[in-house]
Amino acid sequence: MTLQNGEKSSGFTLRGADGKARMGSFATSNGRFDTPNFMPVGTRGSVKGVDCERLHEAGAQIMLVNTYHLWLRPGPETVERLGGIHKFTGWNGPILSDSGGFQIFSLRHIRKVSEEGVEFRSHIDGALCFLSPELAVDIQEQLGVDIAMVLDECPAAGIGRADLEKSLEMTLRWAARSLNARKKSTTSVFAITQGGLHPDLRRRAAHALAQHPFDGFAIGGLSVGEKKESMYEVLSYHVKDLPGHKIRYLMGVGTPEDIVQAVSEGVDLFDCVMPTRAGRFGRAFIDSDEPHINIKNSRFALDREPLDGSCPCLACLNYSRGYLHHLFKVGEMLGPQLLSLHNLTHYLRLMAEIREKITAGEFAALHKEMRKRWKNFELEVEK
Repeated sequence: MTLQNGEKSSGFTLRGADGKARMGSFATSNGRFDTPNFMPVGTRGSVKGVDCERLHEAGAQIMLVNTYHLWLRPGPETVERLGGIHKFTGWNGPILSDSGGFQIFSLRHIRKVSEEGVEFRSHIDGALCFLSPELAVDIQEQLGVDIAMVLDECPAAGIGRADLEKSLEMTLRWAARSLNARKKSTTSVFAITQGGLHPDLRRRAAHALAQHPFDGFAIGGLSVGEKKESMYEVLSYHVKDLPGHKIRYLMGVGTPEDIVQAVSEGVDLFDCVMPTRAGRFGRAFIDSDEPHINIKNSRFALDREPLDGSCPCLACLNYSRGYLHHLFKVGEMLGPQLLSLHNLTHYLRLMAEIREKITAGEFAALHKEMRKRWKNFELEVEK
C-alpha cells in the first residue's frame, strides 16, 4: 500500500481506539499495512499452496518468512543474488521475518544454548550450525526483510521458575545485542517478551525492553502448550505493559476467536499457520453458528452450497461443498489449495471487519458475537 500525505516513512501510527482495541498502520520502505492485521506464513518464502497474486486478492498486506529455514536453504547469499526476499518470493509488500528462535526451540534435543548463541544440528542434513543474536540480524538484513525479529530463547511450557528467570535474562541481553547489530536504517527491529505465565516476569521483560529504541514489541512464549485460558490471562495484564506508541505483535496465534480476544486487549499484529494447515486437512472456517467444518465429512458429499455464501474467494465463488469434498476424497491437490485460500480470505476479511468495527465504535459487539459463536467449538487440526 502506498503512503498517504503526511504519513511517517516508517514505524507505527495509532489512528483510533475502541476500548483497548486499537487501529492504526505501520509503514515500511516497501509499503504500509493497516492494523490490526494478520500475516500469512510463508515459512520458506512461500505460503503453502497459495501464490502471491491470490494473497493480494485475499486482502493480504504483509507476509511472514522464517530466518531459520531460509538460512539453511537456499541460504541468504542466494536470496540476495536473486534480488532480495521481495523479488525472490514475488511479494512486493512488507515482509517480516521470524528470527528462528521458535524453530530452534523445537530442536531442543539436538541444540545447546549458551550466552553466545545456539549451537544445533540442521534438521536437513545434521550439519552443525551456530546462530547468535548478531548473526540472526545479519541474515535477516541480507535477506532484505522490512521487519526483523530479535533472537530469543523460547522456553517450554511448564519449566520451573528459576530456569524461566535465567532464560528471560539471557533473552533480554540477546535483544539488546540484536538491536545493536542492525546496520540498515530501513530495517525495523522488534523485541520479544518472554516470562511464561508469571506476571512479574512478563512485566520485567516489557519494562527492560522498553528502555531500548525497538520499532515494535512482540509477545512470545504463548501458544506453546499452555491452556487457552492461561494465554488469555497473560494477555489480560501483559499487553498494557508494552509501550502504547509502538506496534504490539502476538506471535503464532491463533484461531479467529483468539485473534478477536487479543485485539480486545490491545494487540495489533498476528501470524499463524492455522489457516493453511487447517485447509490442507479439509477444515474450513465459515461465518456461521458453526464456525468451522470438516469438508471431508460424508454429510457434504451431495451438498450443492458453497463453503460460505458470503465469501468472495475462488473456492466459494466457483465450487460446491460436494465438489470440494470429492477433491479431498480422491487426493487432488486442488482441494487443499482452495481451502487454504478460503481460510486466508476468511482471516483477512475478519481483520478488515475488526478495523471497521473499531473505527465505528462497535468492536465490543463483534467481540461478544465471536465469543458466543466459538463457545461450544474446539478446533483440532492434524499435524
